[in-house]
Amino acid sequence: MTQENINQETAKIEWSALQRFFASGDAVYIAPEIDLIDAANAFSNDDKQQVSQWMASNKVQLVSDQQAEKWIKNDHIMWSVVIKPWVLVQPT
Repeated sequence: MTQENINQETAKIEWSALQRFFASGDAVYIAPEIDLIDAANAFSNDDKQQVSQWMASNKVQLVSDQQAEKWIKNDHIMWSVVIKPWVLVQPT
């Protein structure tokens, strides 16, 4: 997937609409200091080194129960993009 395609697939969506991805363990948190398109590009291109660095610094991780609980309380709006099998999410 090209960076342009990724950009076109990125959308704002309510957290409640993403609950099923969280429940199946496919929702990935992307910290606000990382550009969501850059993260999606790294996942799409299987850039294990970059993704591992982000994961080691907790800037990329599976969405935690605590995060999901916080976001569902106010149905937080998220930036999201699907990079199968993952759904990358970033709070707005």
